[in-house]
Amino acid sequence: MPQTNPITASLETPVVLDGAMGTELEKRGIKTNDALWSANALLTDPDAIYDVHASYFRAGAEIAITDTYQANVAAFAKVGIEREAALDLIRLGVRLAQQAHDNVKPDGLVAGCVGPYGAYLADGSEYTGDYQLSPDEYEAFHTEKIQTLVDAGVDLLSVDTIPNFAEVQALTTILAQQPNLVPTWISLSIKDPYHLSDGTPLDVVTECLDHSQAVSGIGINCTSFANVLPALKLMRQVTQKPLVVYPNPGDIYDPATKTWTAVEHPQTFADVVPDWLAASVNIIGGCCRTTPADIEQIAKLLKK
Repeated sequence: MPQTNPITASLETPVVLDGAMGTELEKRGIKTNDALWSANALLTDPDAIYDVHASYFRAGAEIAITDTYQANVAAFAKVGIEREAALDLIRLGVRLAQQAHDNVKPDGLVAGCVGPYGAYLADGSEYTGDYQLSPDEYEAFHTEKIQTLVDAGVDLLSVDTIPNFAEVQALTTILAQQPNLVPTWISLSIKDPYHLSDGTPLDVVTECLDHSQAVSGIGINCTSFANVLPALKLMRQVTQKPLVVYPNPGDIYDPATKTWTAVEHPQTFADVVPDWLAASVNIIGGCCRTTPADIEQIAKLLKK
């Protein structure tokens, strides 16, 4: 683990995050329109995952997020993969990012990706938060994966696309209980600039995360550009912790077909990143439908 907290260090110098994994895997012929989504590549083509990580590091990314968003024991069990083999696949996801880091950007970092329970449901629930579990059920779902990622040697944890306030609260408890926790951000799925996807006011969620000593940074991801700036301004009123942003360009996801429909993008990262920096964002990358070209654009802007 690095001697300094790289998330906190981003308060001094903004950091470039990578972009979409699933989008780039699709270009390489990987099937993603099922319950395993991009985790299919862990089973069928690990080299493609390495390739995507390497392409983002070459584009200027300083942090790679592992291809483990949809990779968890319960999801793999649905396709007949037993627990230990599933944990090995999660470890493989870490190893592939580490190999790209070693070969392409030795001073880069690897963030272990933890997706929401809604991603496991594979019905678009990560964009609605429309599910209810007890704290014990959230703990049973998340803890082993978090421990596996940390034990595999990730530098950070990227807890992504969390749409449900009860899950946010459960995750802060789970993270606080980890004996060897690495720096961690929790990134939220929002339905508009002022509310979590389940309708909880964003300032309430941000305040909860601000109070958690286990959370180093707070983010929003997989939302359109239009939501980012007002959400950042609201969050910055509540917290001085580093803010992380990795939006999608505004394309539309269909949870039934598990496919995206492209829409016209009136703005690029070059148009919006300067305003985000002025609003004190600290880590910037892309989520679904973004590409290495987008990350290169962000990297050039941040170098200025």
